[in-house]
Amino acid sequence: MEILIKTNKPDLSQYGINNAQVHWDLSSEELQKITVDKKMGKETANGTLAINTGKFTGRSPQDRFLVKDEYTKDIVWWGKTNKPISPENFDKLQNNIVDFLSNKELFARDGYVCADPKYRTNIRTITQYPWSNMFVNNMFLRLTEEEHKDFKEDWLILCAPAYVCDNPKEYGIRQGNFSILNFTKKVALVGGSAYTGEMKKGIFSALNLILPTEKNVLPMHCSANVGEDGDTAIFFGLSGTGKTTLSADPNRKLIGDDEHGWTAENRIFNFEGGCYAKVIDLTEEKEPEIYRAIKPGAILENVIFKENGEVDYFDSSITQNTRVSYPITHIDNIQTTSYADNPKNIFFLTCDAFGVLPPISKLTSGQAAYHFISGYTAKVAGTEAGITEPVPSFSACFGEPFMPLHPTKYAEMLSTKMEEAGVNVWLINTGWSGGPYGVGSRIKLKYTRAMISAALEGKLEDVEFEQHPIFGLFMPKYCPGVPTEMLDPMNTWLQKGAYVSKAIHLAHFFHLNFEKFSSEASKHIVEGGPLIDEHHHLEDHI
Repeated sequence: MEILIKTNKPDLSQYGINNAQVHWDLSSEELQKITVDKKMGKETANGTLAINTGKFTGRSPQDRFLVKDEYTKDIVWWGKTNKPISPENFDKLQNNIVDFLSNKELFARDGYVCADPKYRTNIRTITQYPWSNMFVNNMFLRLTEEEHKDFKEDWLILCAPAYVCDNPKEYGIRQGNFSILNFTKKVALVGGSAYTGEMKKGIFSALNLILPTEKNVLPMHCSANVGEDGDTAIFFGLSGTGKTTLSADPNRKLIGDDEHGWTAENRIFNFEGGCYAKVIDLTEEKEPEIYRAIKPGAILENVIFKENGEVDYFDSSITQNTRVSYPITHIDNIQTTSYADNPKNIFFLTCDAFGVLPPISKLTSGQAAYHFISGYTAKVAGTEAGITEPVPSFSACFGEPFMPLHPTKYAEMLSTKMEEAGVNVWLINTGWSGGPYGVGSRIKLKYTRAMISAALEGKLEDVEFEQHPIFGLFMPKYCPGVPTEMLDPMNTWLQKGAYVSKAIHLAHFFHLNFEKFSSEASKHIVEGGPLIDEHHHLEDHI
């Protein structure tokens, strides 16, 4: 197959990459063929490309760095999430990578992120592997033929999975792989890891600093959809809480499933042009939209094949984090502009395996900011060893690994935007009812959908609410399509005393987690937390 190299694109010597054979802006079909021909991937029974990302089957958060310089030193929330690297060490690593990429066959692509034209950010990506380039074609927004002319990048990504730093300590990094952002040079380096999500989340992290500080846009790790009346709903939630499932509503158009901005003009826009979904245990019945999106043009990562070439989605022998990337156009019911106006409802999704949070509750602006900063869900740990006690999991702003600023900055922006736009914020528990994991049962999806529909359709506006005695959340006394006794979780437990002690136990975890934010949080936000913890007496509140 003859590959056309676009003549209006520069050679790469301006970046220090010399004598490279560069393929510009190839189609997914071309990139898939090269990947298969080079034996870097194979096709499934239905013609979808499947690749193996090698040593790294997920992001490596301990090897993520931000360059600490005049631009970043006073605004970044430095610490475990945002580790500093010096400009000098960054320059040395960049030089090593461009030397490594020289004299090789490379794949370059121009695209952009941020669907709202006012905030559009051009991205040029240079990759060592053809399938890394195909991933970028799926995930970023695609240019028209006309837009390729006179393209100037705002950010450059250099992705060299086979480059491994031999003496990492000399460069101020931990080991041979790294993912680094330089906000002054506007360059993202990915070295030593072929996991494609490093490129996607690198640019997301960059936007999470630039948009709030320079553009007054709140970046959000969330999915979003829009109803026939143009009302937008936003869904925040960590992995396993139902974010993708609940935002894929046949009666509403999907704006995007992972990364969005909320502008000063009250517009919600998708950062991306594709979806990157987990496929472990995937079935057509459970996730029909994702299942049907896996067709030529998509890329499956780290999956196992059956003998007939079909994928065994239940096989996690490479990783639990098996994934697919595909262009958003593989989903039928989408918002074609990738942006919409007037967010009316925000849903925080949590899978509470302790079984104590209400299945639906309405939050005040202080509570919304508190729960946004907390980013709570619970994981069920080690069941195979007989350990059934849930483990609380907190990720600030439902996306802490990608947040360069202090979480309270995003929470204050959310509070302000909520109040200005008159948005309702709901906490939805998609986890357990009637007891913790192992005792109670998982809340049925049909009930969760009924609660979300009731909120979206305004059917809870005239309903009476009561306040939860421990968490202070406001629980509706009635919700169409949902058994009334479910709405107050205490009613579903056989032993009320056991419920109370478990709820106070979870409230204590919230308080402990929030201690690291409290010095920066306003009184309004601090007061949005649970009313009591293990140091208080429940009788004072009932």
